[in-house]
Amino acid sequence: MIVTKESKYTVVEAAYKRIENLFSNGVKIYFSFSGGKDSLCLAYILLDLIQKRRIDPSLLHIHFIDEEAIFPCIEETVKKWRKKFLMAGATFTWFCIQVRHFNCLNSLQDDESFICWDEEKKDVWVRPKPSFSVSSHPLLKERKDTYQQFLERIEADGITIIAARAEESIQRKKYMAKIGNVTLGGKCYPIYDWTDNDVWLFIKNHHIEIPEIYMYMWQAGASKKDLRVSQFFSIDTAKQLVKLNEFYPDLMERVTRREPNAYLVSLYWDTEMFRRSSQTRRQLQKEGGEEKKDYKREVLKILSNVRANFRTEHERKIAMSYKKLCIKAAPLIQEREWQKIYEALITGDPKRRMLRAVIQNIYSKARRET
Repeated sequence: MIVTKESKYTVVEAAYKRIENLFSNGVKIYFSFSGGKDSLCLAYILLDLIQKRRIDPSLLHIHFIDEEAIFPCIEETVKKWRKKFLMAGATFTWFCIQVRHFNCLNSLQDDESFICWDEEKKDVWVRPKPSFSVSSHPLLKERKDTYQQFLERIEADGITIIAARAEESIQRKKYMAKIGNVTLGGKCYPIYDWTDNDVWLFIKNHHIEIPEIYMYMWQAGASKKDLRVSQFFSIDTAKQLVKLNEFYPDLMERVTRREPNAYLVSLYWDTEMFRRSSQTRRQLQKEGGEEKKDYKREVLKILSNVRANFRTEHERKIAMSYKKLCIKAAPLIQEREWQKIYEALITGDPKRRMLRAVIQNIYSKARRET
C-alpha cells in the first residue's frame, strides 16, 4: 500500500536535506549521471552543496555510462558538467564500455541485445569515444553485463544516488514506497517525490542549461511526459528516431549504418510493431480501413505454442510469464489489457515492464469494481 504524507519541507528543501544526510555518514557517494533533465537537477544540487561547503566533494564519485547512440547535445552537456565536478574536487568517470542494451529493433533478428561500443563493429560506431573515456574495468564482464549489473558491482562499497522519480511509473512508485534505511551498496533517490512541474520549475529558477534536444522535441509536439531522452533503441525511446532527421540531419545516417533496422521506425512507427495506438490508427479502424483485431484470440493463439512462436529461451521465458498471467487472471482481463499483452508479445518485453504494468492495471480495476 502506498501512503502519501504532507511534509513541512518543499520537495527542493527535502532533496537538499537528503543529500546532506547521506554525505554526513562519511562513505563513498556514487552519482549515476545521464545528462537528462532530472539528472541535471540533482547535479545542480550536488554542486551547489559542494560550493557552499556543506558536503565533502572527495566522497563524490560520478559515473556516466556512455551508450554510444546518444544525441550530440547530451554529449556536450555531460562534458560541461564533467569539467564542473572535476574542478569542484569530485571524481568523474566516463565509461565507454561493451555492455548489453536491450534493443527493440533486434526482435527482427536472432540476437536480443545491442552491444554499446561493440569492438566487432568499430568501423560503424555512431560516434568516436571521447579521448578521456574509460574502456575497461576489472569488474566488468564485457558483452555480458548490462550497465546496471556493472554499476551495482563497482558501487557496492558506497551509496548510489539516482535521479529517478516515483511519478514516472506506478511500478517505480511502489518500489520506492518500500525503501527503508539505505545501507552500503544501496540506492537513494533524493528527488523521488518531484513532479514534472517541479523539475522544469527548478530548471527555470536556477537557469540550468538543458540539452537542446528537449526544445526540439517540444517544438515537434512532444508532451511533457514524453520529454525523455535515452539511448535510441529501447522500445520506450525508439520513437525519437522518427524525428532524428529534423534534429540532426547527419545523425540518422550514422545510426542506420550502426543499426540497419533503424529505418523501420520511420516506416512502421505508427503501427503495433512499436506499440502505437495513435489517433490515425484508431480512425482507420473506425472507418474500416484497418481491421480491428480480437486481441484475446490473438494472444491465446500465440501462447498456445510458445516454443514454436518464440525463437530464443529468453523470449520463451517472458512468454511463459504472460501465459501464467492469462491462465490466472483471464476473467479479469479486459480488451485494453489483452491489446497490451498482444503488443508486448509481438514487440518484446525483455525487462517485463509491460507485464508489471498490465498486472497492476488488471488488479487495480478489479479492486475498484468490487
